Amino acid sequence: MEEKSREALSEASAENVEYIIEWIKKKVNIVNRTVINSQHIDLAHYDTLLDLYDLLRKKERLTMSELDAVLDELAQMRKNS
Repeated sequence: MEEKSREALSEASAENVEYIIEWIKKKVNIVNRTVINSQHIDLAHYDTLLDLYDLLRKKERLTMSELDAVLDELAQMRKNS
C-alpha cells in the first residue's frame, strides 16, 4: 500500500479514515483485522488519527508498549453507539 502524504489526507472523510486504518493495520501487522474497522472511527477524532498516522510513518518498528498505546488510542476513537 502506497503511503499518502499528510496533505493528501487533509480532508476528514470516510475514505481517508479507511485508508489510514488499513495502512495502520498493515504497519502494525494486526492478525485479526476485523478488530479495527474504519466504520467504527468517529470523524471527530480525525486529527488525532492523522497525527497517529504521521507518527507511525516515521517509525520503522514499534515496541510492544508503543503497539499497546496505538491500539488504546484507536479504541478511544471509536464511535459511541
